[in-house]
Amino acid sequence: MTFHSSGTRQGALHKLSLAAMNPAKVERDRVRQLTDLPNVGPAMAMYLEFIGINAPEQLAGKDPLRLYQSLCRKRGARQDPCVLDVFISITRFMSGDEPKPWWVYTEERKRRYGSV
Repeated sequence: MTFHSSGTRQGALHKLSLAAMNPAKVERDRVRQLTDLPNVGPAMAMYLEFIGINAPEQLAGKDPLRLYQSLCRKRGARQDPCVLDVFISITRFMSGDEPKPWWVYTEERKRRYGSV
């Protein structure tokens, strides 16, 4: 499965965000599985499992860029950079930040990593 941006933030992750947990509804003390994380639906959970992340607590302290690079390498293709935005959002959340929509991190990703 390859993801292409449709030119809108919502379209960029259309397939990934299907049934993704709305950050406004996340309750930290109820996070037990990957799909309980903000911005993570079944497809993103599958990607995380593909790179060896099977539980939310495994994300604390992880480098989102390394997770993204690992996914690209294992899938044999560059993934939509918005996936990196999601990885930033969930690693930050698991390190104690408030849950935020993935697109909050888009500008930061562009500044820090350029065109990944």
